[in-house]
Order: sequence, then structure tokens, then C-alpha cells
Amino acid sequence: MPSSFGNKLRVTVFGQSHSAAIGCVVEGLPSGFEPDFNRLATFMARRAPGQGTWTTPRKEADAVHVLSGLNHAGGTCGAPLALEIQNTNTRSGDYDNVQAVPRPGHADYTAWAKWHGNQDVPGGGHFSGRLSAPLCAAGGIALQMLEARGVQIAAHLQSVADVEDVPFETVRNDDASRARLAAQMRHLHESWGKGLPTIDPAAADRMLAAIEDARRDQDSVGGVIECVATGLPAGIGSPMFDGIENLVARAIFGIPAVKGIEFGRGFEVARLRGSQNNDPYRVDPQTGTVVPQTNNAGGILGGISSGAPLVFRCAVKPTPSIAREQDSVDLTQMRDAPLAVHGRHDPCIAPRAVPVVEAVCALAVLDACLSFPPEQP
Repeated sequence: MPSSFGNKLRVTVFGQSHSAAIGCVVEGLPSGFEPDFNRLATFMARRAPGQGTWTTPRKEADAVHVLSGLNHAGGTCGAPLALEIQNTNTRSGDYDNVQAVPRPGHADYTAWAKWHGNQDVPGGGHFSGRLSAPLCAAGGIALQMLEARGVQIAAHLQSVADVEDVPFETVRNDDASRARLAAQMRHLHESWGKGLPTIDPAAADRMLAAIEDARRDQDSVGGVIECVATGLPAGIGSPMFDGIENLVARAIFGIPAVKGIEFGRGFEVARLRGSQNNDPYRVDPQTGTVVPQTNNAGGILGGISSGAPLVFRCAVKPTPSIAREQDSVDLTQMRDAPLAVHGRHDPCIAPRAVPVVEAVCALAVLDACLSFPPEQP
């Protein structure tokens, strides 16, 4: 069961939802960088469970313990960085009734088909969203490293159920649009831990109402997360299979519950003409550099960064573990069987996935910067 991704920057995730601990090993980090672990703890708290009615009541501190990879001064030393997070609040008994009866929408049946009952079932095992915590730990450090390079990343809930937030200001690439985008990103960073991550506070209220309606109906809802990275210079990435889209998409699909991704204007471009979709260029008189005037491409052409903001959206499915009874099968007796899922589950996964998307984006972008930088003229 390989659980790694990346080229020069390689991330391996280990553990299960109810194992003693979960964690990751990060290889290829540049030496000499001192992570701010207070900032990392603040970032980790955004993903942690038990924040409100929109999350599972499972309580986990998600404290990150460094096992190796730092020198005596607290800086990266070139050796693999190993991070561990203890699991302290598991209730494996809640999953007794799904050992042989797979939950619809989960990987229970496909895991059984592959490993024939040897897989770890409680909490979803290695398929659990709990494994997004080490991704946040590694990605939180990558975010800090990218900030030192002038790259900023932020994400928000573009939608939950049928409730829409204001989109990032990324279609035009002029001074006014960049200023509005910077203000949107600043607002999101300043509102960490103050409710749902939206640009429009009124949208957050409507999203919470939609989530609560689903919870009362013993059901769940999904959402779309929009993520943007600014400050990425032109020339990073590589065609055909190591482009920015390739690296980001492969990593994003490692986040449990992600079912789709689009870059720039995404599937909408199929309805446009070339004259509408193309991004004209101009020379910036202040810097003497080439600048796309618009950003329909989402900051990527031919797999290589254009210098415009990198923007993508990913779809998060509704939580499959719902309280209402569903049709399933008993795999030991090979007969139909009803299933009512017990335990503690989010009525909407998307809010807690927002920092995970930021973290995974940071890991993929940092890997691209290290692996495929612009060549010297």
C-alpha cells in the first residue's frame, strides 16, 4: 500500500484512524529553515475535529511531535523530517457493525475486495480523513517555506450544498484585481478559527444552516473548495506529466472525499471561444516582465506557471457515514443487509478540508519549485 507522493520533495503518510499514532515523513526539504511550530499549531487547529455542529465531536489535540529532521538549533538539517500525531480519542466499538457490512460511499467494500478482510476497518483505517492531519503538518511547514519565497496560499469554501460564496478575484490580472485578491486572502488568514472559512460572512451563515438541515435529517452535504497561490514566478513546472496541474491534481486526489478538480475557469472554457479564453499579454512598465492581462488559464500553460495566480477548485463529496438506514450487504453471508452507521462523523467534510487543500497545494507547489525551477538563460 504505497502512500507517498512528490518528486524532489517526497511525502509519505503512515497510520490508521484508530492506530496508536499517525504521521508522515518528508524527504527533500531544504536545510537551514527553522519552522515556527506555534504557527503550525494554529494552522493544525483549523483542521482539528470538535469545532462545532458542522464537525465530528471526536476530540483530538493534533499536537505535532518531531521525531527527526531538525538540528540542535531547531532548523531543518537535510535529513528526512518525521512528524507524529497521537490518536487519543478512538472508539473502535462504534464500528463493530461494519466489520462485515460495508458502508455505502466508503472504501469498505473496495478494501475488502482487495485485502479480503485483512484491512483495518474502525474509523476507516488508512482511508480515513484522520490521515489528513499529517498532510496538514507537512503542508503547514511547506506553507511557511513558500512564504519565505514570496508565495502566499489561501483557500475558502466556494460552496456548501447549494450555497455559494464570493469567488476569488483571479479572472483579471491587473493592479486593482490583484489588490482585491490580496484583501480576500488577508481576510481569510485573519479569520482563522472564527467560523466557516468564507470571504462573505453572510455566506457562512447560510452554509451553516444548510449543514444543520442535513444533520437534522440524519444526512450530509458536500462542497467545493477554491484555492489560490500568488507570487509564483513564471517558468516553474514541466510538460507533459510533471506540470503544475499534474502535481497538484495527483496530490489533491490523495485527500479523502475529493472527487473532482478544475484549474482556472475549468470546464467553463468548453463553452467559450478562443478569443474569449485566451489570456492576452502585456509588458509591465515597472518590472519589464511579461504579464497575462487575464487569467482564464488559472496561472498555468503547458504545465508551466505563467506568473499569474494559480487557482483551482476541488469538489468534496457528502460525508458517506450518515445516521439514516441504508442498503448494504453482509460479506460473510453474501446476502442483502440494512445498515445504520454509528459513531461520530462530520455532516459536512468540506469546512475541515479547507486547510488540508492549502497544505497539499503548498506541498505540490514547493515540490514543483524544487524539482522544476526555471532554467537559467
